[in-house]
Amino acid sequence: MKNSTPPTMINYETAAKLLHEHDNFCILTHRSPDGDTVGCGFGLYYALTSIGKNACVLCSDEFPRRYNYLYGEYAGKRFNPGYIIAVDIADTKLLGTELKKYADYIDLCIDHHHSNTHYAKNMLIEGDAAAACEVLYLLLEAAQIPITKLIAECLYTGIVTDSGCFKYPATTAETHLIAAKLINTGIPYAYINRQVFETKSKQRIAIESYAISHMEYYLDEKCAFVSISNELLLETGVKDDDLEGLAPLTTELETVEVGILVKERDKGKFRVSMRSVKNTDVSSICSKFGGGGHYFAAGCMIEGTLPDIRMKLLKAVASVMGIDLWVI
Repeated sequence: MKNSTPPTMINYETAAKLLHEHDNFCILTHRSPDGDTVGCGFGLYYALTSIGKNACVLCSDEFPRRYNYLYGEYAGKRFNPGYIIAVDIADTKLLGTELKKYADYIDLCIDHHHSNTHYAKNMLIEGDAAAACEVLYLLLEAAQIPITKLIAECLYTGIVTDSGCFKYPATTAETHLIAAKLINTGIPYAYINRQVFETKSKQRIAIESYAISHMEYYLDEKCAFVSISNELLLETGVKDDDLEGLAPLTTELETVEVGILVKERDKGKFRVSMRSVKNTDVSSICSKFGGGGHYFAAGCMIEGTLPDIRMKLLKAVASVMGIDLWVI
């Protein structure tokens, strides 16, 4: 049923009741899926099916190959969804082309973004959590659904990827405690870390090499900028899932405080990923262009020519950092 009432902020106990009260669940993940939305989506799927519920996981894009150990046992079946849950989705604009039809019908949102637009009927949001999978772990505890080894693999994957292997500022003591509990289930955590951080295709190595060698530096080398064109992707044979996790490369130079990665999606349409390593709120910058995210990691979609987009983004960064424009 289409949502017509204002969203309600709910706690874990209320969300747990909703999981037990309903039967046919459709779980939505965001476009260009990362480890957190994949881990959260399939972790919830395995949890629901373990208590006799019907569930399916949907995405507008293909799930990345590096996470195939999470969805290898997935056996989606056709049924009429009675309850729709969005995981790790801050805004319905992130649903993508195939799932945007669900935008006005989402019953529950499980998320950890301060920039969440509160689009679902029920909102379970922990803005200070390192990952949506951290929120899901606490929800499954409240619902008294046993966390199996397979569910633990999903949750650990989401936490370790969104926390940057526990090095991003959103990582807390509770993040480590939850990760420890997941490890205690017997998951192959060393394999997971190697799979998501160290195992790369030849195409990924090539695109990393390109990004590093074509990095541009602005604002007295406090801002790094790199763009990836569709022509380059076709040339190198790089697929979307080879681009995940590329943005942190922009902040590796010791002087850089803000990194910008711009990826062309369609002609004249670009996906912007921004990272901050000090005190710059990149979420506020991306919000100026209709995007959002976290204080230290955010994104947006922007249209135009690459030179114009570069200048708009640099001006926005300079303004927030309090740097004179002439430094650009």
